[in-house]
Amino acid sequence: MLQVLLCGGMVVTLAMGIRHGFGLWLLPITQDMGWTRESFSLAIAIQNLSWGIFGIFVGMIADRIGAFKVLICGSVLYALGLIGMALSPSTLMFALTTGVVIGAAQAGTTYAVIYGVLGRQIPAARRSWAMGVTAAAGSFGQFFMVPVEGTLIAQFGWSNALLILAAMALIICVLAFGLREPGFTGGAAPKREQTIGHALKEAWTNPSFVLLLAGYFVCGFQVMFIGVHMPSYLKDFGMAPHVASIGLALVGLFNIFGTYLAGNLGQKYPMHKRYVLSGIYGMRSVITVLFLLMPLTEWSVYIFTAAMGFLWLSTVPLTNATIAQIFGVQHLSMLGGFVFFSHQIGSFMGVWLGGYLYDMNGNYDMVWYLSIALGIFAALVNLPVREAALVRQPTASA
Repeated sequence: MLQVLLCGGMVVTLAMGIRHGFGLWLLPITQDMGWTRESFSLAIAIQNLSWGIFGIFVGMIADRIGAFKVLICGSVLYALGLIGMALSPSTLMFALTTGVVIGAAQAGTTYAVIYGVLGRQIPAARRSWAMGVTAAAGSFGQFFMVPVEGTLIAQFGWSNALLILAAMALIICVLAFGLREPGFTGGAAPKREQTIGHALKEAWTNPSFVLLLAGYFVCGFQVMFIGVHMPSYLKDFGMAPHVASIGLALVGLFNIFGTYLAGNLGQKYPMHKRYVLSGIYGMRSVITVLFLLMPLTEWSVYIFTAAMGFLWLSTVPLTNATIAQIFGVQHLSMLGGFVFFSHQIGSFMGVWLGGYLYDMNGNYDMVWYLSIALGIFAALVNLPVREAALVRQPTASA
């Protein structure tokens, strides 16, 4: 279990840490290349959508052949995508590399794949806790990597900084060796009691699954809007670049504690995770309202990002543990991929609308208001989720 947690946590640290710093590149790239904010935002939005789409199929593959080979391919794609992001001469090529390629790479190196390993290799009695630990590792990646990326941009320029990150992404290939699963030797999957078709039908006809999808959409909208557009929002009000870097680092730092606590609460109260999820979404809206009402200062930014960071990825272990609790772990990566696809549709909308409405109105006000309303919606739709494990009739083996 220690090996799985260490290697899985380090993979998520790198994969999530790198992508959480992409907002730092918005102004350097658009100013140097003469592009609009919407063009950059669209590429990042495509990245999130690509991540979600590929995540479904990557989850199916990981459930079938194990995580090891998927992680190797994802690591190589990540490096290639970052190189393309650094060298793209046009917005079209930038959208293809930064959007499609890096999105596919993230699908193969982040939560859906790693949580599939955790679900299969760690007993149910510690599963929610383990998922919280791994989500905390992703938060540490943001805390650690965002300042590193800011320093790399300042020292080497934005293009060379991306090439350095490409080399770092290849470390995931090494970590993948610690996540080889004994049940997948020779490329053979463990015996299953459900076909993929039956698992999908079971999930999509279950109201709780659909409600979790709706809540996760909001999660993606909120975190990606803030993660990508916060540096530019602060710059528009005359804030120094270091304020955004520190703010995003605080998101990562406090999310370490938030995700760990969320995982523990899910383990301690296995039939009440929906209440914790509802509280997280509701508190996000409250915190955002207070931030917009307060005078904008460095300290108000730090307080907001720290508070939001505590709630940032806390939904991840709770949502995935709920899916595992209801449907079991045989198709966990695939089902997690579908739920995460909803998250990424929300991410697409949050990133793209941020750029689009800014270019249209000259400010981010409408997106902030929409984020608040969606948080209230997510708080409500998580309340009816039923967390009891499904009782199935015996079925033919797949």
